[in-house]
Amino acid sequence: MPGSLGFVLIAMATNPAHNKEILIFLLSSIGLIVLPHVYHLHWGVFGYFCFLLAWRFVGIWKPERLPTFPVILLLIVSGMAILYVQHRGFLGRDGGTSLFVIALGLKLMEIKTERDLYLINYLAFIVAASQFLYEQSILMAAYILFVTCVLLAVLVYINSYVAQTSVALKKAAVIIAQAVPMAIVVFILFPRVEAPRWLLFNDDHQAKMGLSDSMEPGSITDLGMSDELVFRVKFAGAIPPAKQRYWRGPVLTQTNGKKWTQASDLSYQKYLDKLTYMGTPYQYTLLMEPQEKNWVFALDMPADYPKPLERNANYQLLTSDNLDKRSEFKLVSYPTYNTGYLTKTEFKDARHLPGEPSENIKQLVAQLHGFDSPPDVFINQLLNHFREEDFHYTLTPPLMEENPIETFLFETRYGFCSHYASAFVYLMRVANIPARVVTGYQGGEWNAVGNFLEIKQADAHAWAEVWLDKQGWVRFDPTAAIAPERIEKNIDIARLVPGGLISYAAPSAGAQATFDFLKKARQLWSNVDYNWQRWVINYNNTNQASFLSSFGIADFKTMVYWMMGIVGIITAILSLFLLYRRPKPTDPVLIVYNRFLKKIAKAGLTKKPGEGARDFAERIKSKLLSQAATIEQITDAFIDQRYGRNPTGRGLIELNRLIILLKL
Repeated sequence: MPGSLGFVLIAMATNPAHNKEILIFLLSSIGLIVLPHVYHLHWGVFGYFCFLLAWRFVGIWKPERLPTFPVILLLIVSGMAILYVQHRGFLGRDGGTSLFVIALGLKLMEIKTERDLYLINYLAFIVAASQFLYEQSILMAAYILFVTCVLLAVLVYINSYVAQTSVALKKAAVIIAQAVPMAIVVFILFPRVEAPRWLLFNDDHQAKMGLSDSMEPGSITDLGMSDELVFRVKFAGAIPPAKQRYWRGPVLTQTNGKKWTQASDLSYQKYLDKLTYMGTPYQYTLLMEPQEKNWVFALDMPADYPKPLERNANYQLLTSDNLDKRSEFKLVSYPTYNTGYLTKTEFKDARHLPGEPSENIKQLVAQLHGFDSPPDVFINQLLNHFREEDFHYTLTPPLMEENPIETFLFETRYGFCSHYASAFVYLMRVANIPARVVTGYQGGEWNAVGNFLEIKQADAHAWAEVWLDKQGWVRFDPTAAIAPERIEKNIDIARLVPGGLISYAAPSAGAQATFDFLKKARQLWSNVDYNWQRWVINYNNTNQASFLSSFGIADFKTMVYWMMGIVGIITAILSLFLLYRRPKPTDPVLIVYNRFLKKIAKAGLTKKPGEGARDFAERIKSKLLSQAATIEQITDAFIDQRYGRNPTGRGLIELNRLIILLKL
């Protein structure tokens, strides 16, 4: 077949499915795509895929080691067995993702034609998208964008018959850059469709660290060193002082002397007195991280809250929203309030004791005037007792298996907030004063970059509520008596020492500078992540309607018109850019070859439009017989560099040398 057209068709006849460079590029990109699933999928599924991927890599250099049809059939059966054993089926998030990962691995074992490469590539896009079912952070989004670019580069690589990975990656990056503006417009304007709850697959929740619906002395210490984020709060106006930042969670009223649990019957809610609020309210937006429980930790006491939130009999907020995603709520809370009278059920539960108190307990209550003075006097006496006696606040208190409250009060005197709260409430009940334990979080670290609070598991806390006449339930925190710094200052997790007392001593100047730098960097990143979660991940139909209404887009029809108009403008701009830009011979091979064409043009011979390099050479050789051999060498060198699979810098130098030697 004459000319360069014949050369191209011969190159296209080579099956890219058997090209080593293409296979290495493809398999490497597949490995990058599945890699993050090591944290999500069962080790059996991930290990099975890695085994298949490694086997296919070996097959690049030793094709005879690839499995035959009976072995492939056995691998398919094995993969299905692993899926069934680990997930009990193929549905749901974990089961479906595992199915696609195993299918991708099995498909790698039967690459025979170019069609198989396309099928694997498209399947890999699905596996890449499945990462967002597990994690939606900005880092994961950047990683998925990167692997998407690699997948597009594989497609470019397959369809270009020049083995240049850098060129393929560059073209893929250009394609993505051209698509990003249109993707942003569609993301903002396309109607948000949220699936009904009954359509969501119910996978078992992965275990998450957090507060429990029960408490034993020392249980909250498990969270004391955890840097895991629980929720973030952005205030619309004034920010409450640290000593008022109590984020209300489960209220525990039942106890067996060691373990505290929530009341099983909250039907008395309809008999509760009406809450009265006093003082200046705090308005804030609370962004909850995914969790296992349907608890929302509002600033004590929540007064105004949106659907789907509701408040139970213990004034704790609960949500019926999806717990596996971040949820944002706009709340209003009052720091000063009065809950009113006490119902009969509350009175009974808040005075319950598991048995007869010991003589030591009775003597302590009598000594502090718990039996012969008003409740407020006894409360002050007890707080002074914690403050003046040899009590200590520590992350790792000694183990107290038997009679933990009595052991803590009279023997160890080393405890965490749960020890102080449970002992305080128990002594209140011995004095016949209604009291209960409240768990939640206290404090929070201020992010000066984004102007919001970050509440972490290390801020988990327990305090007490005592019912007082004409005041209702009143918060008392015995931890503040022994360690007021815990309430008035935020815990710096980086400086906590396991096994030691909680210290707030100032570090050296050098250490402080390092801490400040790292803290600033972490807060900067936290601010980026916070805005990503609010404006991208939580961009649901409610937030979309609120955002678009500020631009006068209030109905579906207007939204569609805007989207079609902007997409049309972007398409027109890209089309003009692609159609009317001047072609620039940036390829060094073309630049050198153009020098040859200019030299030949001086002899009155020009290359016709659409004429191949080989055809042009055959035409001019008959007119330049003395230079026919050189022209043949130049043409061969150009075709080898321009269309060959392995162009080299040395070959380009040789082409340039031959053109210089050409004398007309």
